[in-house]
Amino acid sequence: MDKVTQNATTATPAALGFAMPAEWERHEATWLAWPHNPTDWPGKLEAVRWVYGEMVRRLALGERVRLLVNHKTDERLARRTLACAGADLGRVEFIRHPTDRGWTRDTGPIFVRRGRRGETAIVHFHFNAWARHNDWHKDRRVPETAARLLHRRLFHARFRGREFVLEGGGIEVNGCGTLLTTEQCYLDPRVQVRNPGLGRREIEATLKAYLGVTNVCWLGAGLAGDDTHGHIDDLCRFVNPNTLVLMKETDRKDINYRPLAQNWERIRDLRLEDGSRPEVVPLPMPAPLYFEGRRLPASYANFYIATAAVLVPTFNDPNDRVALGTLAELFPGRPVVGLHAVDLVLGRGTVHCLTQQQPA
Repeated sequence: MDKVTQNATTATPAALGFAMPAEWERHEATWLAWPHNPTDWPGKLEAVRWVYGEMVRRLALGERVRLLVNHKTDERLARRTLACAGADLGRVEFIRHPTDRGWTRDTGPIFVRRGRRGETAIVHFHFNAWARHNDWHKDRRVPETAARLLHRRLFHARFRGREFVLEGGGIEVNGCGTLLTTEQCYLDPRVQVRNPGLGRREIEATLKAYLGVTNVCWLGAGLAGDDTHGHIDDLCRFVNPNTLVLMKETDRKDINYRPLAQNWERIRDLRLEDGSRPEVVPLPMPAPLYFEGRRLPASYANFYIATAAVLVPTFNDPNDRVALGTLAELFPGRPVVGLHAVDLVLGRGTVHCLTQQQPA
């Protein structure tokens, strides 16, 4: 069988013993895509590239960085920027692959693994630009390129023969069988429908089949300003197999107060794969940020757990220190590093949205 193509008769990843590992497990690499689309960061593309330099410098201390670049010109620019930032270019692999945007969490390869240290494979979830844009065809091919490059098996996620659409930012796993997502993102019947006609039961069955989870838990709505319509990675994250952080708004007048309060009510009933209740730790919300009158989804929950550090978005806000301190207590074995994200969040996402882990 061709290593990069799933045979029509091949069983699903779960049936073959594959499951998605937790983000805090050791990485072989982090995947990124060099920023080039000026509509994502109006007037800030150059500043965002310098943030990438700092990200890559930190990431390369503990793992390889696989960086997608559109062409030779972009590669030259990326090399120059990363070198000026002090990144170890010997740990960076430049991959020529055209992209529409740079949100690798949603477009990049989602890896599953068989056993704690076994074979890794890639699941293709057929990205469609969050059911919002028409320019997604280059991004959709990234998992196929990754499978060819790495000589990995590629599973095409389907439900009853139909392509199943999912983004990496819409799911969160603890590596032990539990997956978190939101009803707003995948069950809202009116807005950004990724999989028309599929309900909770069908979506849960597909997640279990392709990500090897056994327990799917649903929160309600995500943050205001999130143009993905409720991605979980701005809202609630696992920090270990039985501990979650959940965003909390204390200002009753803020647009996020009610949906976040409702999620705090819901999470009281959440059970992990073994039936236990998780510990839930609050993360504060930063003060509102706006661009051209629109609320931006600024959130400390959009951190990325790399091998050598936890990279946390910061917003020139007094709560930066609170969030960094909370996460430092939850990750005693990793340095917790703040990354300036006021420019990044203009693109409606920050650190986690830009990264995708490849497990060791």
